[in-house]
Amino acid sequence: MNAKEFREALTKIMPGYDWTVHKTPKGFTYLSATGIQSSGFNRLSTVSVIRREKDDVVTFEAKSAGYGMRAKWLHVYTDTTLARALRGLQDYYEYMANTYGGHARALQNARKATGEVAA
Repeated sequence: MNAKEFREALTKIMPGYDWTVHKTPKGFTYLSATGIQSSGFNRLSTVSVIRREKDDVVTFEAKSAGYGMRAKWLHVYTDTTLARALRGLQDYYEYMANTYGGHARALQNARKATGEVAA
Protein backbone atom coordinates (compact mmCIF):
# COMPACT_ATOMS: atom_id res chain seq x y z
CA MET A 1 0.00 0.00 0.00
CA ASN A 2 1.34 3.42 -0.89
CA ALA A 3 0.51 6.82 0.63
CA LYS A 4 -2.17 7.59 -1.97
CA GLU A 5 -4.01 4.29 -1.35
CA PHE A 6 -3.69 4.82 2.42
CA ARG A 7 -5.28 8.29 2.17
CA GLU A 8 -8.09 6.92 -0.04
CA ALA A 9 -8.83 4.16 2.47
CA LEU A 10 -8.87 6.63 5.38
CA THR A 11 -11.11 9.08 3.53
CA LYS A 12 -13.50 6.30 2.53
CA ILE A 13 -13.89 5.02 6.10
CA MET A 14 -13.71 8.38 7.95
CA PRO A 15 -14.74 11.14 5.52
CA GLY A 16 -15.49 13.56 8.39
CA TYR A 17 -11.78 14.07 9.08
CA ASP A 18 -9.24 16.07 7.08
CA TRP A 19 -6.41 13.57 6.56
CA THR A 20 -2.69 14.23 6.27
CA VAL A 21 -0.46 11.29 5.32
CA HIS A 22 3.03 11.87 6.71
CA LYS A 23 6.25 11.19 4.85
CA THR A 24 7.95 7.97 5.83
CA PRO A 25 11.75 7.82 6.11
CA LYS A 26 13.40 5.66 3.45
CA GLY A 27 13.65 2.01 4.44
CA PHE A 28 10.81 2.10 6.99
CA THR A 29 7.81 -0.20 6.59
CA TYR A 30 5.03 1.90 8.05
CA LEU A 31 2.65 4.64 6.97
CA SER A 32 1.20 7.21 9.36
CA ALA A 33 -1.61 9.69 9.00
CA THR A 34 -3.38 12.24 11.14
CA GLY A 35 -7.01 13.24 10.75
CA ILE A 36 -8.50 16.33 12.34
CA GLN A 37 -11.97 17.75 12.80
CA SER A 38 -12.15 21.45 13.47
CA SER A 39 -14.63 24.27 13.75
CA GLY A 40 -13.04 27.56 12.77
CA PHE A 41 -9.71 27.70 14.58
CA ASN A 42 -10.79 25.16 17.22
CA ARG A 43 -9.60 21.58 16.89
CA LEU A 44 -12.42 19.30 18.04
CA SER A 45 -10.89 15.87 17.50
CA THR A 46 -7.64 14.28 16.33
CA VAL A 47 -7.15 10.71 15.11
CA SER A 48 -3.79 9.14 14.32
CA VAL A 49 -3.48 5.93 12.31
CA ILE A 50 -0.27 3.97 11.77
CA ARG A 51 -0.10 1.08 9.30
CA ARG A 52 2.74 -1.32 10.04
CA GLU A 53 3.89 -4.27 8.00
CA LYS A 54 6.23 -6.85 9.50
CA ASP A 55 6.84 -10.38 8.22
CA ASP A 56 3.90 -10.00 5.80
CA VAL A 57 1.53 -9.20 8.69
CA VAL A 58 -0.25 -5.84 8.49
CA THR A 59 -1.53 -4.09 11.62
CA PHE A 60 -3.25 -0.76 12.11
CA GLU A 61 -2.90 1.30 15.27
CA ALA A 62 -5.55 3.96 15.83
CA LYS A 63 -5.45 6.52 18.62
CA SER A 64 -7.37 9.68 19.28
CA ALA A 65 -7.24 12.85 21.29
CA GLY A 66 -9.93 15.31 22.22
CA TYR A 67 -10.29 19.05 22.07
CA GLY A 68 -7.27 21.23 21.24
CA MET A 69 -3.89 20.78 19.57
CA ARG A 70 -2.11 19.76 22.75
CA ALA A 71 -4.71 17.30 24.00
CA LYS A 72 -3.33 14.03 25.31
CA TRP A 73 -4.00 10.77 23.51
CA LEU A 74 -7.01 9.17 25.17
CA HIS A 75 -6.78 5.58 23.98
CA VAL A 76 -4.97 3.34 21.47
CA TYR A 77 -6.45 0.34 19.67
CA THR A 78 -4.63 -2.05 17.31
CA ASP A 79 -6.16 -4.55 14.90
CA THR A 80 -5.46 -6.27 11.57
CA THR A 81 -7.66 -4.02 9.41
CA LEU A 82 -8.17 -0.28 9.30
CA ALA A 83 -11.92 -0.55 9.78
CA ARG A 84 -11.59 -2.86 12.79
CA ALA A 85 -8.97 -0.65 14.45
CA LEU A 86 -11.16 2.44 14.12
CA ARG A 87 -14.29 0.56 15.17
CA GLY A 88 -12.47 -0.89 18.20
CA LEU A 89 -11.50 2.62 19.25
CA GLN A 90 -15.11 3.79 18.88
CA ASP A 91 -16.44 0.78 20.80
CA TYR A 92 -14.05 1.54 23.66
CA TYR A 93 -15.31 5.13 23.93
CA GLU A 94 -18.94 3.99 23.81
CA TYR A 95 -18.26 1.44 26.55
CA MET A 96 -16.58 4.07 28.73
CA ALA A 97 -19.43 6.55 28.10
CA ASN A 98 -21.95 3.93 29.25
CA THR A 99 -19.85 3.05 32.30
CA TYR A 100 -19.31 6.64 33.43
CA GLY A 101 -22.87 7.62 32.49
CA GLY A 102 -24.20 4.86 34.77
CA HIS A 103 -22.06 6.07 37.67
CA ALA A 104 -23.12 9.68 37.07
CA ARG A 105 -26.81 8.70 37.09
CA ALA A 106 -26.35 6.68 40.30
CA LEU A 107 -24.75 9.68 42.01
CA GLN A 108 -27.43 12.02 40.68
CA ASN A 109 -30.23 9.73 41.89
CA ALA A 110 -28.59 9.37 45.31
CA ARG A 111 -28.66 13.17 45.75
CA LYS A 112 -32.43 13.30 45.24
CA ALA A 113 -34.73 13.28 48.24
CA THR A 114 -36.38 9.93 48.95
CA GLY A 115 -39.82 10.96 47.64
CA GLU A 116 -38.63 12.80 44.50
CA VAL A 117 -38.70 11.29 41.04
CA ALA A 118 -35.39 11.47 39.16
CA ALA A 119 -35.41 13.59 36.00
